[in-house]
This record gives sequence, structure tokens and C-alpha cells, in this order.
Amino acid sequence: MEKIHFTTNIRAREDPNFSDFLLRVDNGDEQTVKDNLIRLPEQIVVKHNSTERPEECLIREIFPSLHQNSKSAQFITERAILASRNEFADQLNEMLIAKFPGESKIFISFDSGEDDTNNYYQEEYLNTLTPNDLPPHRLVLKENAPIMLLRNLDPSNGLCNGTRMICRGFDNNVIHAEITTGQSAKKQVFIPRIQLSPPENEGYPFKFVRKNSLYAYVLP
Repeated sequence: MEKIHFTTNIRAREDPNFSDFLLRVDNGDEQTVKDNLIRLPEQIVVKHNSTERPEECLIREIFPSLHQNSKSAQFITERAILASRNEFADQLNEMLIAKFPGESKIFISFDSGEDDTNNYYQEEYLNTLTPNDLPPHRLVLKENAPIMLLRNLDPSNGLCNGTRMICRGFDNNVIHAEITTGQSAKKQVFIPRIQLSPPENEGYPFKFVRKNSLYAYVLP
């Protein structure tokens, strides 16, 4: 929800018509159609044809001429695609990463249940979980892809939870990134692997650790 709030605020400041639309929706004044649904204005709808996946049309509309602009921090930072669930975000991430030029790097996590001496929760099952605030088990990156920090790592140097960055390079155990927002914009940083656990409010009946996960998550 923080990303949605951030993105809509930017659009609202730059587009008075969109700002008025948001206010009408928030106040319950926007006219509805059947089943109490709201019809989106034509100017904010991304149309697609029946011969192409809707996600492909969305990516092309939000990231036009990606090959030519992939190295531009401004181009990447000014754009974002929001998703309601982690699995949808992962699908969009995979499609977007594939469109960046260059070779990809795959980072695999090692997951285990905490205090699970009987190995009741198999690693293969834990690998499939996509809790909030954790990177996926299989993280695919390319140079110049947008990423987001998932924890406070070094706030005094701009490395806070939610910091938006661009991947400028990587090795087996580290990401070389450029911060793109805030007072630390343009600063070059290195993001290590680390052991992470999902928040307690995720609702899992057990605790598990995603070992050696990278601290960052791809941001479509």
C-alpha cells in the first residue's frame, strides 16, 4: 500500500484531472455503473488487443522503448507497475526483466523451518512461499533493472526499507546498486545477502528463515 500511496501522490500533483478523480472516489461522489463499480476514465486506461497478453501491453505502455532507455535512472525511476499480490508482482517482474538487454543472474535462497527438528516443512514447500517483505526464492536480475530495499540496512547512507534503486551490477553474494530517490540519489551502494524471516502477522502457523536471500526485491 505504501507504493500505491507514493505513486498516486506523484500523479495527483502533476495531473489536476486525476487528482479530482481521486477525490471524488474517496468522497464517494464518483458516479458508479452496475454492481456499484466505478468506470475508469479513458485517459488512464491501457487498452489491449485480443492477440496479446494484457500484461505485455501494460509493460509496453509504462516502459516504452526499454532497450534504448534501460540505462537511464530517470526513465526507470519515473515508472512503476503496481500489483495487488506478490505472485502477480513476481509474474510482472519476470516478464519485465526478460525485456532488459543483457544476461540475467539468478539468485536462489535456502529456506528452512525454525525449530523444525523433524523436517516437517520440506524446503521445497518453503521455496514456494511468497510472504510480504521477503524476496522470492528465485530472484532474477539484470543490470539496470529497478529494485527496492526490503529492510533498514544503513539509514544514515540512504539504505532504508523501501529505498528505490537500480541494479548496476552483481556478483554471487552482492548487488551493486545506485540509489535513485531521496537525498542519497545517485549514491553507489552494495547490497549483501542476509538471513530474513517473514513478519509475524503474515499468518503462517510456523516460522521459517529464508537464508542467504538478497536484501533487495525487483520492482516492476
